[in-house]
Amino acid sequence: MEELYQLIEEKIKSTGYHGEIDGCEFYDDISNEAEDQEKGTYVFIVKKSDTLSYKGCMTIMEDQFDLHYVDIHDGDEVYHVDFNA
Repeated sequence: MEELYQLIEEKIKSTGYHGEIDGCEFYDDISNEAEDQEKGTYVFIVKKSDTLSYKGCMTIMEDQFDLHYVDIHDGDEVYHVDFNA
């Protein structure tokens, strides 16, 4: 899993995002959004603080989810992370 967390961090940093990002914490936040949801495609928002939030889209399948993209909103800046690219 450590390799996945590092890949997440690299993907996010490649957008120009300079804030602190922990791949494990990010994965846990997204996993919590997927938990207990029925199969389907969902748009979600994770509010981390007053100035930081994640808005994204994922498809939930039987035993896993596919994160399509996340827009990281940090203050007035928005960083688009395309996980399907």
